[in-house]
Amino acid sequence: MSYKNTKTYKSFKKSKYSCIKWSNYFGIYDELFKKYRNKKITFVEIGIFSGGSLFMWRNYFGKDARIIGIDLNPQSKKFEKYGFEIFIGDQSSSLFWRNFFKKVGKVDVVLDDGGHTNYQQIITTNKCIPMIKDGGKMVVEDVHTSFIKYNWYNPSKYSFINYSKKIVEDINSRFPNLKTFNFSLRKFIYKIEFFESIVSFDINRKLCKKNIFVDNKKKTINPVEYRNTLNKNSIFYKIKNFFKLRSNFTYLVFIVNALKLKKYFK
Repeated sequence: MSYKNTKTYKSFKKSKYSCIKWSNYFGIYDELFKKYRNKKITFVEIGIFSGGSLFMWRNYFGKDARIIGIDLNPQSKKFEKYGFEIFIGDQSSSLFWRNFFKKVGKVDVVLDDGGHTNYQQIITTNKCIPMIKDGGKMVVEDVHTSFIKYNWYNPSKYSFINYSKKIVEDINSRFPNLKTFNFSLRKFIYKIEFFESIVSFDINRKLCKKNIFVDNKKKTINPVEYRNTLNKNSIFYKIKNFFKLRSNFTYLVFIVNALKLKKYFK
C-alpha cells in the first residue's frame, strides 16, 4: 500500500501547520498506533517544530485523545490555544521528566521526535518507560542517527541502536538463571520492534512474567539427544575418528563454527 493511502498520512495532510516526516513512517505509524484511535488516551510527542504534528495526531487519534507536546522552544506554548498541553524543557534532563510526570501522571504513548542524539534518546527512554501504562508504547524516531558521524558522533558503542540491542538482552534475561543487568527495563518491556529508523517498545508489566518450565506429564519415548552428533560425511567427524578425540572436540567445533558466523556480524 502506498504511504499516501495510510490514515496517518491523510491526517498529516490535514494539519493546520507545517510538519515534516519520512514516507516510510506512515505505514509504521498506522501499524503501531491503530489500536489507540478514537480512544481516551494520553499521547506525548517530544519535538514540536512548527506544530503541525500536534494537529496530525489530533486528526488521527480523535477528539478524546489528550495530546501533549514537549519542546525546548518557548514559542511552542502558543499551541496551547488550540487545546494542546505544551511543556517547555530538556528531554535529556532527569529533573524535567520527574516534574513532568508529577504533573501529568502516567501516559499511554510517548513518541520521541526530539533532538535524536544518543544521550537524549537513551535518557528519554529510561525515564519515560516506567511511566507508561500497561498496553502502551515508547516509540523512538530517526534512530538512523546512530549511524551518522557528523554532529551525532556515531557509530558508537553507546549509540541508541546499541542500547536497544542491550534491551533485547534485558528481555531475554528474564529466563530463569540468566544474568541480569543493573540498569534493566525488563520488568516493563514485553516486546521490542525494529523498523527502518524507528524502534518501538511495548509496555506490559503483567506479561513480563517469570518463565517457568511446563511438562504435560505424558508418555515419553526417551529420545536420544542428537544435537551434538556430527555428520559422518563432515570433516569434523573424520578428524574426530582419526585422532580418537572425545568430548572436548565439541568445543572445538563450536569455535570453528563461530568463526564462520563472524561474517554475519560485520
